[in-house]
Amino acid sequence: MQHIAPLAKLIEQFRRLPGIGPKTAVRLAYHVLAMEKHQAQKFAEAILEAKDKIGYCSVCFNLTDCNPCGICSSTERDASLICVVEEPKDIMAMERTREYKGYYHVLHGSLSPLDGVGPDDLRLKELLVRVREGGVLEVIMATNPDVEGEATAMYVARLLKPLGIKVTRIGHGLPVGGELEYADEVTLSKALENRREM
Repeated sequence: MQHIAPLAKLIEQFRRLPGIGPKTAVRLAYHVLAMEKHQAQKFAEAILEAKDKIGYCSVCFNLTDCNPCGICSSTERDASLICVVEEPKDIMAMERTREYKGYYHVLHGSLSPLDGVGPDDLRLKELLVRVREGGVLEVIMATNPDVEGEATAMYVARLLKPLGIKVTRIGHGLPVGGELEYADEVTLSKALENRREM
């Protein structure tokens, strides 16, 4: 296969994606080659359009194609609540529950000293600015229930407590070591319902 340079290049690009091993990369590459040319063109155009048109919301740092995002622009949500998540994909998971009616804040990671991720690498300063602007009564920590997520939740709670803000943690209906994006709606609903103050 290595003598077919374009195929090897395509396989290598698929291997760069998270969760894609060598065998899956080969399957995906062959699938793309089996597509009609117009289908492959649409696939490539969708990737380029997403890269060109999607950015981060200047308020919550969720992915969006408009600024501020649709959630932050909504006047029907509860402005007294901010749910803090690690990644934009976690907002999608929370929204699937149809239970949460407040706003969000995306940290873009979690504290992980072993990986060199400290407080300055997360969107913590922006969260503090939002809380200090007033109107926020509760911050819900919906970080993943793993060591890094717990450490991040505790750190944020310590930052916000002096400001008189109630900080809660989603209930542990989620498995320890699990990730929000893989949780089902019922589990996330129960976790949100059973949140506790930190």
